[in-house]
Amino acid sequence: MKLLFLGPPGAGKGTQAQKVAAAKGLTHISTGDMFRRHMAEGTPLGKRVKRIIALGGLVPDSLTVEMLTPRLDANGYILDGFPRTRPQALALDEAVGPEALDAAVVLEASEEVLVERMLARGRADDTEETVRNRLVTYEKETAPLIDFYQARGIVVRVPGEGEIATITRRILAAL
Repeated sequence: MKLLFLGPPGAGKGTQAQKVAAAKGLTHISTGDMFRRHMAEGTPLGKRVKRIIALGGLVPDSLTVEMLTPRLDANGYILDGFPRTRPQALALDEAVGPEALDAAVVLEASEEVLVERMLARGRADDTEETVRNRLVTYEKETAPLIDFYQARGIVVRVPGEGEIATITRRILAAL
């Protein structure tokens, strides 16, 4: 099973990707975690990414594709944080083929819940201003992927509010 978890920042994609990956025996691939590791290690890529994220922007496609594609497991995976834009979705298709995904799981939550969750994480780059900027960026850049994957008939919408275990059960039931 090859899945993509989509949804705005704070929707719980990372948490749910870990839970579903464990339940289904899939590899969880979080580009955010990969980028944070690079930033913590102070690699050249990490320094570039840190500047971009601090401004609430998205990492350029070329950097993400280069970092991600070697980690795709033919036995199944959950992508968390990539693709985030149509060009990235097309790059994934080019690198792996249109069969790269069996389903795009869309976690949905209200803006109030999203802002509250992101501010509660306590990350240095999570100020109310950058959080709201990320939500605007998501609506502009990433939300259109829902229609992109809907056209392929692989979108699965799941309410992302409530207890973590409840949301996990919703996702597993929907798959």
